[in-house]
Amino acid sequence: MLIPFVKMHGLGNDFVILQRDQLPAMLDSKHIRAICDRRFGIGCDQLIVTESSTTADIFMRIYNADGSEAGACGNATRCLGYLLTQKDQKIPHTIQTISGFLKAETFENGRVKVDFGSPSLRWQDIPLAEEVDTLNLPIEYNGLQNPIAVSIGNPHMVFFVYDVESVDLENLGMVLTHHPLYVEGANIEIVEVLDERTIRLRVYERGVGITPACGTGAAASVVAAKCRGLIKTPAKVILDGGELLIDYQETVTMSGLVNLTFQGQFNSALLQDVA
Repeated sequence: MLIPFVKMHGLGNDFVILQRDQLPAMLDSKHIRAICDRRFGIGCDQLIVTESSTTADIFMRIYNADGSEAGACGNATRCLGYLLTQKDQKIPHTIQTISGFLKAETFENGRVKVDFGSPSLRWQDIPLAEEVDTLNLPIEYNGLQNPIAVSIGNPHMVFFVYDVESVDLENLGMVLTHHPLYVEGANIEIVEVLDERTIRLRVYERGVGITPACGTGAAASVVAAKCRGLIKTPAKVILDGGELLIDYQETVTMSGLVNLTFQGQFNSALLQDVA
């Protein structure tokens, strides 16, 4: 059996997109890891599985490369919004996830904007294991300290540094993504403020590792920087894979380019051969 898929990316943050009704069976973590494997599968940061929804245009399930499920992904939402607009020309689209609803709007210049809704800094919403000051977390590692906790439908830990290139993000991420304060694990961001409208950002994604871009990470970083009075919005976020524009007023919006890399089919034997 051949299963159709679409491969897309937003600033190098890449996705394999499947339709649930075209799969022979429910996917478990082994199947997800097999599809995401860059040597033996198709290869991606996250696997996106779409389903029908009674309350939105579509339901999107987001799976990290390690097989775990995520509640939100900004770049995946932009990619899916683009696909939906190519199909029905409707603007905007409402996309449901396990964390809530997101709106995606595609423009003629190819940019796609996502409205994440209101972010949260409440410790219960992150969620954290205990009540703490989310604007100054009691966390320190290798000279970095007092990060900010933000939820954009998924948990983030945001550090501010003088030079993002001087930080060993791989080591930092491996140690702190499973910090006991974060009940569901954390996405780790290191942020360098370049001016009042620009930040430089690098991200270690929970369940994935270092990625060229992370939409919710960019949103969380702008929220954190604005809460500390370091920037004004809208602000430009420079990631390894390119630039995103983030605005934060009552809600957080993100806009940027997406790319449809290719479409294809894979043999369902890939899902049967995994141990």
